[in-house]
Amino acid sequence: MRHRNAKKILGRKAPARKALIRDIVTSVVTYEKVETTLGKAKVARPVVEKMITTAKRGDLASRRALIAFFTTDQPVNKLMDVLGPRFKDRQGGYTRMTKLGKRQGDAAETVLIEFV
Repeated sequence: MRHRNAKKILGRKAPARKALIRDIVTSVVTYEKVETTLGKAKVARPVVEKMITTAKRGDLASRRALIAFFTTDQPVNKLMDVLGPRFKDRQGGYTRMTKLGKRQGDAAETVLIEFV
């Protein structure tokens, strides 16, 4: 039974779910907007917010924490050099989700997750 287990599992085992979330967060950081399903965006949004909050500190420990999460250095450099200073004065709420309607193939609700 799944009593009191509140996380969204997205129909995947834990390693595949972690890889999916990491890839969505990498895409959001790299391209600054991504079109995905509503469920995936709801899971990825808090992770994106935490990555930006970590990058805002700007020290070596935060850079190493970001490197441990991402697979390449490109999103880490963008977070530390571009996005961290951009949101330095903002106290949260770095992303917005805009509903786009239902997808043609399977009628899944799609959203655009982007930076404010």
